[in-house]
Amino acid sequence: MKDLSVLKKLFLLCSIFATSYISAESDLENYLTQEKNLIFNYQEMKNQLEMDKLHDSWISPVMVTYQKNWTTQPLSGTKSSSAFSIGIDQPIFRSGGIYYAIKYSDALRGVNSQDIAMKKKQLIGQAIDMLYNIKKLKLQHQKLKLLVRNDTIDIQRKQESYGAGILDSSFLDQAILKRNQNESQMLDIEMNLAKLRNSFKLLSRKNPDKLKTPRLKMISSKYYKNNNMDLALKQLKSLEKEYSNKMTWAKYLPTISVNARYTNTDINTPGMDDDYSTYGFKISVPLNINAATDIESSRVSYMLSVTEMQDSRRTAGIEHSIVRKSISILNKRISLAKKDEALYRRLYNRTKDLVKAGEKTKQDAQTMLNSLNIKQLDRKIYDIEKQQQLLKLYIKVSR
Repeated sequence: MKDLSVLKKLFLLCSIFATSYISAESDLENYLTQEKNLIFNYQEMKNQLEMDKLHDSWISPVMVTYQKNWTTQPLSGTKSSSAFSIGIDQPIFRSGGIYYAIKYSDALRGVNSQDIAMKKKQLIGQAIDMLYNIKKLKLQHQKLKLLVRNDTIDIQRKQESYGAGILDSSFLDQAILKRNQNESQMLDIEMNLAKLRNSFKLLSRKNPDKLKTPRLKMISSKYYKNNNMDLALKQLKSLEKEYSNKMTWAKYLPTISVNARYTNTDINTPGMDDDYSTYGFKISVPLNINAATDIESSRVSYMLSVTEMQDSRRTAGIEHSIVRKSISILNKRISLAKKDEALYRRLYNRTKDLVKAGEKTKQDAQTMLNSLNIKQLDRKIYDIEKQQQLLKLYIKVSR
């Protein structure tokens, strides 16, 4: 009864997850194509139908037979005979095997449902991560544009200094090389953006440049463990293996079956018609030389699933810790970017005043403004990287 209670709780959890998944994440499903969503829906429908079939597989079929024969003899001519029968051979007791077979099918139903839900969540996460990367690459492209503008200003200054005989040509060469490298990186980003957009088209029909990315927040370690989909899957698999182990035991214990058959015969000979019924029961015990090995193998499979479940719980804690540490580092980078941004804002304002006083050129002010904008872009890029770290947690929890 304890096992049944645990199974009911896990299966109820799976059902609640499926309901909340549809309601709370319907917006996320819109990232995927209709065909992708239909594939997952059909997979779940197939799973339910297959498990319904497995649930009742212990019930033996009723065999209905009708037979018609003709016999030709030289003296008596052709005679016909027919027979109709209906019968069943149904196990009614398998030392608990029937009960555990039903519980096994329910556990396997939960395993398959959870596995399908996880694959769907991972695909949605993959689509969202692509959107984050597209957004990040566009910001990096803007940043490189600003760097190229500063490089161009720097080259102009070094050209003037070189022409005046103040600067060696090697400094000018380095400035030109730096601009070429940044321009080359811009081309690489444009190529990567094209690849990402094409990859996104495989998952969604929507325009990735117009889609809004979700704003995620940090979730607690306790919540992450309690709602971790992989851990829930391991728990269901452990229960499935437990019932499978008990089914294996029951397979080598006594089985009681009842059988019954009704037969109606019709022979084209006077006095040969006959109706009769047979019924009875049988007790069978399989004697298999591999029984002990089979039982031990099943037990080891169950112990393996329990160990994997425990390992999954430990892994969940480590995953949350890694993301939390990454978020902490990214927050520090954002803080540094804000400090640099404030510094460049002061420098830009000061440079504008110096331009008005004739002590600095407009190029100097433009360089400071570009550097200020670069730091603003850095802060936005770090923020996207934070969201990507949080996404690693979100795609593994049921919400």
